Amino acid sequence: MKKINLITVLKYLVILLGCVIMVMPFLWMVSTSLKERGATMVFPPEFLPKNPKIDNYQQVIERFPMMTFMKNSIIVSLLTTVGTIVVSSMAAYAFARMRFKGRNALFLIYLSTMMIPSQVIMIPQFILLKNLGWIDSFQGLILPNIFGVFGVFLMRQSFLTIPTELEEAAYMDGANHWTVFTKVDLPLVKPTIATLFIFTFMQSWNNYLWPLIVTSSREMATLPLGLSLLQGRWSTNWNLVMAGVVISVIPILAVYLFAQKYFIQGMTMSGMKE
Repeated sequence: MKKINLITVLKYLVILLGCVIMVMPFLWMVSTSLKERGATMVFPPEFLPKNPKIDNYQQVIERFPMMTFMKNSIIVSLLTTVGTIVVSSMAAYAFARMRFKGRNALFLIYLSTMMIPSQVIMIPQFILLKNLGWIDSFQGLILPNIFGVFGVFLMRQSFLTIPTELEEAAYMDGANHWTVFTKVDLPLVKPTIATLFIFTFMQSWNNYLWPLIVTSSREMATLPLGLSLLQGRWSTNWNLVMAGVVISVIPILAVYLFAQKYFIQGMTMSGMKE
């Protein structure tokens, strides 16, 4: 019989404890979404509702335009994510493979903008969008968020891991930069693209402050703004709030489950390399 290593057992116990700590809030969220209104404030708290109510989800959908909020969030998140991937991959290829004067200095200056809080530039962005007539529109929600520094950095580090011999062979066959970029490099960095897709989609899906500033009507509100409407001024039905939160979490889980097999590989490929 194989001898059990005490250290290995302790490692698995720590991992199990960490998993329980991480999962408990989600389980409590689902449990609360199935409770009656009065059951959310009882003491001691009930982890398993005595009379589960699926009607909470129906009330959320009927009393609030949740489908409109969901549609807006899907449109904004998908277009922002696709735009970010396109812009970031093209800029990253230029910084990683094209030779031009001041390339490294320009990249360092561009990278240093990550130290500037996004809240600092919100007022100038709002004034610009107002002059363009893009307030309370999809353009205003999407375009300012597709030019992210993080995506360029992540994709550049991934491009640097690709052997230059592959590109040189393509150039010898008559390929240009666009052909090498689309036919050689992009297929090799699919895991990093999936990683960037997850990060960008989650950030856009959960973004609350920017839609709050740009939108002024319920027709253009995203899901985080819609969830804030579930909270009353004097009292809050936490069972309805949690039902709305459960609905909002489903697309994030679907995206992560779809791209999870590329996630770890993408983070490994995008490691630091000069």
